[in-house]
Amino acid sequence: MTSPAPSAPAALRDFSVADFDFTLPTELIAQHPANERSASRLLDASGAQPADRIFRELPSLLQPGDLLVFNDTQVVKARLFGEKASGGKLELLIERVLLPHEASDGSENEVVAHLRVSKKPQPGGRLHMAGGLDGGGFDAEFIGRWPDEQGQLFRLRLQGPAGETPYELMQRHGHVPLPPYIEHADDTDDERRYQTVFARVPGAVAAPTAALHFDEGVLAALDARGVQRASVTLHVGAGTFAPMKAERISEHVMHHERYAIPAATVQAIADCRARGGRVVAVGTTTVRTLESWARSGEVTGDTNIFITPGFDFRVVDLLITNFHLPKSTLMMLVSAFAGYDPIMALYRHAIAQRYRFFSYGDAMLLRKI
Repeated sequence: MTSPAPSAPAALRDFSVADFDFTLPTELIAQHPANERSASRLLDASGAQPADRIFRELPSLLQPGDLLVFNDTQVVKARLFGEKASGGKLELLIERVLLPHEASDGSENEVVAHLRVSKKPQPGGRLHMAGGLDGGGFDAEFIGRWPDEQGQLFRLRLQGPAGETPYELMQRHGHVPLPPYIEHADDTDDERRYQTVFARVPGAVAAPTAALHFDEGVLAALDARGVQRASVTLHVGAGTFAPMKAERISEHVMHHERYAIPAATVQAIADCRARGGRVVAVGTTTVRTLESWARSGEVTGDTNIFITPGFDFRVVDLLITNFHLPKSTLMMLVSAFAGYDPIMALYRHAIAQRYRFFSYGDAMLLRKI
């Protein structure tokens, strides 16, 4: 593959959402992960010429002293099924568990969720999830919309047996919230593979998919190579799959996601810079976390950062990422990072070479323009 031509200055372009569209054969949408995590393919665009590789080759493409930054969020079984008191069926997708200071009653039992039901319940109404409290499941009291009365999400208070937390209730009764383009129901293999090997902090409803390719063998090879590791936490929300409704990217409003950066990671980045190493973000969620921190100075909080061509990256030098949906905000992020024209050329190559796309698909290694 020849190297793509450099992009014209992105800041001079007036991009529309349609500029980030491409035609993808449906058979290239990966429905299941590769048999081995690190056996997936890697389109390496970090050098002068892009090359087709296998993911387990990644350590040889990095340098001693580089710093890999992972997102250590853990996917929770956030999809739940139940019924209203009237018997009408419903589905909940819990977006986040509210912290006590965010809850209306100061408890740890309130959640924010997407609700799929024929008719929305009234405040105070009860939903019976997984059989309801009297049937081995739990109840959810409908409080109202979130974050305000015009919000598209809903606030609920969960009530389970013996004071179980929302995370415990989800683990016992929920389903893995697979993306909408994966057509099979979740199973035990998805419980294991739609989760990174270093997932630590529960709260995501979608996996940081670039990190799914890492296994113990790759991590050991990175250590042997002298590549350092650090972590951040960003709880990926369902908004990552939401289609863009605006025609111009300047009109799009991003969803919010909760993040945290440990002091050890802040220090690791400073040490990496001091020794001349490169900061390698594993996934777009890590990019969004680090670049949010670079602008706000806040190591914890919510971010709705929207990264589009012309963005000034202050932290990340290299990016490991999967292949993203057409016309998505993540296509815009990778185009901002590696250049619009190079990204579109790399995607054409990936389609021609039958790479696997989206969450269970293959990966790319990109360098910042």
